[in-house]
Amino acid sequence: VLNISLWAALTKCNDFFCSCPPLFTVYILLISVTGILFNVFVLMVFCFHKKPCIVTEVYLSNLAAADLVLVSFLPFWAISASQHFNWPFGSVLCRLVNLALIMNMYCSIYFLVLVSTDRYLALVHPFSFKKIRTPKYAKVGCLLVWGLGLLLSVPTLMYREVEYNPDLNITTCYLKYPNTNAILLLEVMLTTFSFIIPILFISYCTWKIIQTLNNRLMGGLKSQKMEQKATTLILTVLVAFLICWVPFHLVRIIELLSRAKVLVDCQLSAITFICKTIFMYFAFFNSVLNPILYVIAWQKFRKKVQELFQSLMTNRAAPASNSSVLVYFWRRVKTEDASS
Repeated sequence: VLNISLWAALTKCNDFFCSCPPLFTVYILLISVTGILFNVFVLMVFCFHKKPCIVTEVYLSNLAAADLVLVSFLPFWAISASQHFNWPFGSVLCRLVNLALIMNMYCSIYFLVLVSTDRYLALVHPFSFKKIRTPKYAKVGCLLVWGLGLLLSVPTLMYREVEYNPDLNITTCYLKYPNTNAILLLEVMLTTFSFIIPILFISYCTWKIIQTLNNRLMGGLKSQKMEQKATTLILTVLVAFLICWVPFHLVRIIELLSRAKVLVDCQLSAITFICKTIFMYFAFFNSVLNPILYVIAWQKFRKKVQELFQSLMTNRAAPASNSSVLVYFWRRVKTEDASS
């Protein structure tokens, strides 16, 4: 995602990044470690709980899996950042690490599209689509999202290359497009499918959800208040995603307009490059934030955690209890044999 040729030009006139690799390294490693722990925890709660996942939990567990894929590859970025963005891992990992980033970008937003759609159908059309709001169809939807994310990430596999840069004296992992038209086409595709279309869809669903909840709550129905609680988490996750990712995508749009010569300003190009890098790292925080939101804003998730720990403690205590019973009966048998 870093444009190394632009990086080379900017470092000659700007000391910002020269002083930041240690900061980037610490930040990325922190995001990676906490992200792995938190998202593995979420997946354990969903997968090992005695009750099967409902539709919303299927979507959110896949969102956690997408975040886990991203944070698992971030240590490679951290090491590269610590070496002033030298890439020592070869071309295969160059493609895989960036594939993880792009797939996370696509899959995360489309899992949220599925969640928004599910909430929209549950609240706005509660009876019309009840038959398709099942875990089975939710899993099919998630499988399609993974496939779509991989398909839209193909250009990353095609155009990512590793090349030595003599000016910077580093080996770079960068996007090597065949021509300017290819750059514009792929940037437009990325912006359209990873931001504009899903955001419009999510915005419409959210607007209808809030409108429906407001209308029903005016009637004072207790059941509708329960639905509002169930929807609060989803809206919170959506807002968190937008806060983390919208700045990055807005800067991408400005950069795209600059590439298309709609905006012509050398200083603007330098500013957008710096902002894009900063906002990209900020967006990584979303992969850590989601599990925290589940614990804070989702009472049902906290209950699942409690039940899972109780189940684990019971299973650990059971062998000891069974062993004590066996020892008791064995001693009793020996005593009876001796007395006889």
